[in-house]
Amino acid sequence: MASKDPRVDAYIARSAEFARPILVRLRSLVHRACPAAEETIKWGMPFFLSDGAILCHMAAFKGHCAFGLWKAARVLGGRSKGQEAMGQFGRIGSLADLPSDDEIVVLLRKAAAVDRKTISAAARPARRKEAPAMPADFRSALKKNARARASFEAFSPAKRRDYIEWLNEAKRDETRRRRLETAIGWIEQGKSRNWKYETG
Repeated sequence: MASKDPRVDAYIARSAEFARPILVRLRSLVHRACPAAEETIKWGMPFFLSDGAILCHMAAFKGHCAFGLWKAARVLGGRSKGQEAMGQFGRIGSLADLPSDDEIVVLLRKAAAVDRKTISAAARPARRKEAPAMPADFRSALKKNARARASFEAFSPAKRRDYIEWLNEAKRDETRRRRLETAIGWIEQGKSRNWKYETG
């Protein structure tokens, strides 16, 4: 069921006479395309949300109205009159300036589908990064230093990975030896690899 916001009614009511039928038509088409769309006011103009994400907005100015899809590039694929006005449909001065009702409904449904895909992708759990194998020289150095070993084992997997990757990135033997010595010293003090940049 459509969620109507009385502030949108008030916005339409105080808009110029030419703008009211345009705003009413756009509002009606949004709810026809996406019956569950919610209304709100952002930045002083009506916005419509689908599944909590911004779907589109509309606005009335002195001599024209504007209508915009939030993810326009993914919906319109570059087709836009947006240079003429805010949104992608140019300066809308009358109902005749709007695309057909069916075309607007198709675009709105496409925009809502883009939002659902985005939300669904964001909800998917991120794949856990594989822990790199513990280098033999690092394992040996930790074995010789009980305090560093205890500290390292108490670290989170991410902090342990930071040290292992730092050692593995060394190109020269001399660099690797220096890093290994530094790492054991820091770990012994309970410091993470990036302790210098941590706050608090």
